[in-house]
Amino acid sequence: MKKNHRLPAILAFISSLTFSLFCLTGCARTAEPVTETGFYLDTVIQITLYENGNRGECSQRIKKCFSLIDKYERMFSATLEGSDVWNINHGKSQEPVVISEETGALLSTALDYAVMTKGIVDPTIRPVSELWDFSSQEEHHVPDNDAITDALAHVSYKNIRFGDALYSEADAVGYNTVILSDPESAIDLGFIAKGYIADKLKEYLLSQGVESACISLGGNVITIGERPDGTPFRIGIQKPFAEGGTTLGTIEIRDLSVVTSGIYERCFYENDVLYHHVLDTATGYPVDNELASVTIICESSTKADALSTSCLCMGLEKGRQYLDREGVEYLLITKDGTQYVSENFPVISESP
Repeated sequence: MKKNHRLPAILAFISSLTFSLFCLTGCARTAEPVTETGFYLDTVIQITLYENGNRGECSQRIKKCFSLIDKYERMFSATLEGSDVWNINHGKSQEPVVISEETGALLSTALDYAVMTKGIVDPTIRPVSELWDFSSQEEHHVPDNDAITDALAHVSYKNIRFGDALYSEADAVGYNTVILSDPESAIDLGFIAKGYIADKLKEYLLSQGVESACISLGGNVITIGERPDGTPFRIGIQKPFAEGGTTLGTIEIRDLSVVTSGIYERCFYENDVLYHHVLDTATGYPVDNELASVTIICESSTKADALSTSCLCMGLEKGRQYLDREGVEYLLITKDGTQYVSENFPVISESP
């Protein structure tokens, strides 16, 4: 029996997203929200700004945000022909590939987390993730085991060179060319790209003088300031495996990012076994431990994105130790529904 949960997950998330940001569209006293929604990065994007008498200006800023998302997707996507990452992955001639400054910065950061986790997250997972192809709308199936084993042989962040230097031998910042020392290796920045883009959108909006906003890129939410009436933003936390985007409740944040990674979206069942998109770099199969979801709160959405995936791959105890060292707030939910929270994680309020 095979069931593709990707479309229901998207629909559920739309429902959850609408709920999670409901407060943005009906509670402000001093300014009205301007909200627009789009579909980029293979997920639903919603951006809400509060206007002070100039809705047109807000709409133009949101349109600029969507154009920035499109720009970054055309740099970071592993599937869009002509993107920086696509060009690296298909540069089989062993010639250095010229990349943008932004791609270099993101790839360098991704490599930092690969080093910190000793390869538990690895930007060269693409040969394996391509076999699973969770982004496809077609019916999914478990890849051939021999194919997975062959692909794993080409997964190593040490294959990435900036300019003429291995990443481990030089500071990558400033290099504008990349080459893969193993021509069968390939890059996938899915574990960190949305967080980086969210941070860039916030950076742009702050440069425009925006003081109150909420940006949601799928499971990545980042806020600017607080609501104009002085109250915090309320963000919904999705309940793993719940139908219809049911939430556990809401948390209140100001000027922070909330990122959730889970095994309940982009998944399918085959022979009653769940297979999800978070892959184990040691086995090539979906990670299999106690965790169902990880929610991280911190200032940087890039950091939260990378840490949420890293923790989900590490499992409960190692993940908690890692997050405690990183000094972030977190909520870990196991497959049996047990919740583990950091000391200062916001109180989860019941959904109104």
